[in-house]
Amino acid sequence: MNAVLVSVLAMLLLSLVRVNVVISLITASLLGGVIGGLSVEKTLASFNTGLSGGAQIALSYALLGAFAVAISKSGIPHMLADRIAMMLGKSDNVKRVGQIRYGLIGLLLVFACASQNIIPIHIAFIPLLVPPLLFVMAKLRMDRRLVACVLTFGLVTPYMLLPVGFGSIFLNDILLANIAKSGLDVQGIDPFSAMLIPAMGMIFGLLVAIFFSYRGKRDYDMDRIARTESTGVPYSAKTMLVAAGAILAAFLVQLETDSMVLGGLIGFLIFSLSGVLKWSEGDDAFTEGMKMLAMVGFIMIAASGFAQVLRDTGHIASLVSASAQLMGGSKGMAALAMLVVGLLITLGIGSSFSTIPIIAAIYVPLAMQLGFSPIAIVALVGTAAALGDAGSPASDSTLGPTAGLNIDGQHNHMWDTVVPTFLHYNLPLMVFGWVAATTL
Repeated sequence: MNAVLVSVLAMLLLSLVRVNVVISLITASLLGGVIGGLSVEKTLASFNTGLSGGAQIALSYALLGAFAVAISKSGIPHMLADRIAMMLGKSDNVKRVGQIRYGLIGLLLVFACASQNIIPIHIAFIPLLVPPLLFVMAKLRMDRRLVACVLTFGLVTPYMLLPVGFGSIFLNDILLANIAKSGLDVQGIDPFSAMLIPAMGMIFGLLVAIFFSYRGKRDYDMDRIARTESTGVPYSAKTMLVAAGAILAAFLVQLETDSMVLGGLIGFLIFSLSGVLKWSEGDDAFTEGMKMLAMVGFIMIAASGFAQVLRDTGHIASLVSASAQLMGGSKGMAALAMLVVGLLITLGIGSSFSTIPIIAAIYVPLAMQLGFSPIAIVALVGTAAALGDAGSPASDSTLGPTAGLNIDGQHNHMWDTVVPTFLHYNLPLMVFGWVAATTL
């Protein structure tokens, strides 16, 4: 049995039956390590070694959560929600309600896409923006699964396609760099052109989610939403000015130092020192923010340990080799097999950024031997890595939307975020990625 295949499937199965994702990751790590020939002691040592890889990310999310709570104290998110609620309250026209609905979808999509390049704060905007909008969404009877799909699209597609912000890191610093290290000359290859067809698969999935799968209405308990609302949050010219300054400062610090930790810390301190966030309330706000994203952080830490165990078993290479034997020299079958293996690896690890170094060293020589063009190899490796980022229980692209949408306990991570994003993005991404790999 292949340890990677068994452990990833075990993790997914446990998560689907509502076992906590952290417990699922630890259990699957032990199972994968033992099947991979490691003793229980070596498996635990490998898992513990990998934990440090997620520690910085977890701390970053904790500080960004505190920063998000501080911004919420300024009243900006509630002002936005109030304005939308006023528009909704004045309108009984079905067409007008529909316009507000699609306007809200567009707003969330713009924020999600901008979080990857224009203001590269990744998922930090979600606990800031989404919870105050839950009441409006409920009034619109909007299905939160749709919102999860919209947010995940915005968190994944820009870095897949646009070489700006996180996209520059993914496409240039990781994808092209690791392919070059694996023996392929990438001079003159435009990553945008290579990833355009796969990105069309993501767009197709988004349109299906908006106009077909989740266009219907879904009711939520308004009382449970009201209990999570911090009503009466004041907003004034001063608080707006301080909030704008804090956001700008956090953005510039993060851009200059490449540190989300320092950016979040500076933003939080500006709110505290300005008086918008009372000094006596600072500790409570910090604790509240850490709670908000604590589960995301713990899952990311556990996923790093799980990824290390998968690497140490050595079964990733054997999984690719076994797939290669089934190809029979067919480029079409080879592309499909490599995409499926990439999906399995990313589903388990939860990060497309971490998947590329693992698969590039194996995929590039194999693809070159089978006669794939250089641009097709870039598309193949990039798509294989991106597959699973949307749809993995351990991915911040799914954990982020859940953190915002489940603030009142009415949105299940697996069935309302992971499964919908898996179906709407991984399946079309595999089809469009296969087309790119076999036609470019």
